[in-house]
Amino acid sequence: MGEVQFEGLSAAALAGRLALPEVELHDRVASTMDLAHDAAGRGAPAGTLVLANTQDAGRGRGGKRWSSPPGGGLWMTLVERPATHRGLDVLSLRIGLRIADALDALAVHRIGLKWPNDLLERDGKLAGILVEARWRDQRVEWVAVGLGVNVVPAPEVEDSAGLAPGVTRLQALARIVPALRAACATEGPLTVAELEQFSKRDIAIGRTIAQPVAGVVRGIAATGELMVETASGPVACHSGSLVFAEDR
Repeated sequence: MGEVQFEGLSAAALAGRLALPEVELHDRVASTMDLAHDAAGRGAPAGTLVLANTQDAGRGRGGKRWSSPPGGGLWMTLVERPATHRGLDVLSLRIGLRIADALDALAVHRIGLKWPNDLLERDGKLAGILVEARWRDQRVEWVAVGLGVNVVPAPEVEDSAGLAPGVTRLQALARIVPALRAACATEGPLTVAELEQFSKRDIAIGRTIAQPVAGVVRGIAATGELMVETASGPVACHSGSLVFAEDR
């Protein structure tokens, strides 16, 4: 077998193109997230990217499966080693915001955000984010940021979205990597500017939801909670999946 390539580039060439210390490039894997944790445990430096052409057992939040057909998108996990844990609670939201900004130019329509970790193109799912941290002696040792992006819609998945026709995986990756790294390097809660930017992309604000609680979405908090106006008053949801009432 020859050397695995991504859009005609070797792992070393891709690392140089993306200004990363290391790229682990695979043709077919079960999960880039698992491989990234293994690499981090062996001492892989911050900025190590694990990328696959096909992923058989990619996972999202709550163990949900992410469809990863060959050549159809970006199936990847980035290893970072933050100095502190400040910002981890909002990292998936901050990543979503940064990636949406980065990919708008490659999409047909403005990219929307759905709390806590999805990017949408109109009503179709464009990308999903999964953040997993590993700790040692009460400090974060590394963070693995898993990302699945449909460059073209996944044919077997209903309501799947993609980027604009003709966009290549390399074009998308070149915009995503610096956005990911910038988000991971930012500490603290969401800023006023970030909250305003998120609100403009928030597909749920003002809509009635059934989960994680029944009520009307009022936005998100600086610390990442979903703010919902319920029949008994405002509620801050720390976790769960957002389900719209009309989808029940």
